Amino acid sequence: MKNGTFTTVAVFQYSSEAQIIKGRLESDGIEVFLADNLTIDTDPLVSNAFGGIKLKVLSTQVIAAKQIINTIQPYAIDDEGKPLQCPNCKSTQVELFSTIKGLKSFFWFIFGFLFSSLPFYTKHKYKCEVCVTEFDLK
Repeated sequence: MKNGTFTTVAVFQYSSEAQIIKGRLESDGIEVFLADNLTIDTDPLVSNAFGGIKLKVLSTQVIAAKQIINTIQPYAIDDEGKPLQCPNCKSTQVELFSTIKGLKSFFWFIFGFLFSSLPFYTKHKYKCEVCVTEFDLK
């Protein structure tokens, strides 16, 4: 590892997301370090408390890393690789997220919290970043 200072260029909620971007950056010769990934892998429910998994690169490689990260499509796609559209405003700025809305999801969240285990039931929905509409795919 080269001597130098690392700078955070991205933050992720899940380790798998961070690992994918880490691999992409490393394939282009950028030195990458992940912070808090092992702690969050142990208990994913603490991700928000720790501020997520920080993807750090050498300070001398920040611009190159950000350029690569900006080329990666952050929004949801369908099985054919086409961007999902919001049913309300037709925007393609749609992301997948997990929610604990609903009694069943809330029960399993509390169970997981009390017994330090992963939640058995979470509901996944899509959310438009433009008009903030939440929807399911049918």
